[in-house]
Amino acid sequence: MSHGLILAAASADGGAALVELGAVLVVVAVLARVAARFGLSPIPLYLLAGLCLGPGSPFPLEASDDFISVAATLGVVLLLFFLGLEYAPDELLGNVRTSLPAGAMDMVNFVPGFAAALLLGWGLLAAFVLGGVTYVSSSGVIAKLLRDLGRLGNRESPTILSVLVIEDLVMAVYLPVLAGLVAGGAVLAVGISVLGGVAIVVVVIVLAARFGARISALLFSRSDEVVLFSILGPVFLIAGLAERIGVSAGVGAFLVGIALSGPLQHRAEALVAPLRDLFAAAFFIFFTFQIDPSSLVSTLAPAVLLAVLSGGLKAATGWWAARRAGFGASARVRAGLTLIARGEFSIVIAGIAVANGVDPNVGALTANYVLVLAISGPILTRFSVPIAGALTRRPAPSLAE
Repeated sequence: MSHGLILAAASADGGAALVELGAVLVVVAVLARVAARFGLSPIPLYLLAGLCLGPGSPFPLEASDDFISVAATLGVVLLLFFLGLEYAPDELLGNVRTSLPAGAMDMVNFVPGFAAALLLGWGLLAAFVLGGVTYVSSSGVIAKLLRDLGRLGNRESPTILSVLVIEDLVMAVYLPVLAGLVAGGAVLAVGISVLGGVAIVVVVIVLAARFGARISALLFSRSDEVVLFSILGPVFLIAGLAERIGVSAGVGAFLVGIALSGPLQHRAEALVAPLRDLFAAAFFIFFTFQIDPSSLVSTLAPAVLLAVLSGGLKAATGWWAARRAGFGASARVRAGLTLIARGEFSIVIAGIAVANGVDPNVGALTANYVLVLAISGPILTRFSVPIAGALTRRPAPSLAE
């Protein structure tokens, strides 16, 4: 083939990819607008879009699927980096000290997923994966809900956020263990991954508490361009190195986010947020892009049952944590219902499992499970005030109560 024909073929493929990507972005824009209109998380809509774009679907991607795959990886990294930005090191250490009892109680939410996988005959590895899926709430969805509903100042909100902080730190240890297990590592190798994960988390948090301000000052600039490159360079570099040593790229990005503080932290949130939203959408789309839609049917019933069971258990956890903090019945109900939503971490866990050949039913069940709780969780949170009033047999309480 001559150089002219090669260039023509490459140009044709590039044009097809641009058309597909443009169409995907238009769909994402519409879905995000619909979600915002009804006050819901866009995650369920992105998952449904991925089902419509995978192999065997009505509108399969062909020319741009490689790009979507790479974008999905960047989406995980930016999601967890942005999550790390939410926490200052001193605040993080303080929350850990005061919230350990609630965090320990929250571990009971690992049980429904673990037990469900065993009952379905999927084996211990799939049980470990599904336990993580049901354990962790969606920090991103819940934090956004609290902001959008104006509830960050509520009495119960610090308790909710403290539970989420503990979960995020547990994930920093859980993900390296999961990566070692799904890769078929020996017990010794997995043990080393656990110790390495714990050591890295502790060292980074301590160093961030002591030197975070200096690091942030070194990276700070009046130029948005300089700040953006100064942030993304270390984020991708450390995420990649973390992946190479078996810790998890997302955990590495999360720890970089924790290390940033002061003015740089706020600039990073403003500059990275659009990129996070773009690549996070690609991540959620790519997850269901890999799932055979027909497998969703066979896992729908167990997923709904698991959502009801684990959602109720998570609500009980929030109730107990708020009660321990000394809050009244209304605040306890609001705390419990707010913690129900699942989202990005559950998909990250299942995505690691699917990519490494764990039972494909795990991915399908997780997709159904997250669809149910990513929709019902925000709805229950939005109407938690009248629900609290009904359950406590009182008029709808004020949010400050």
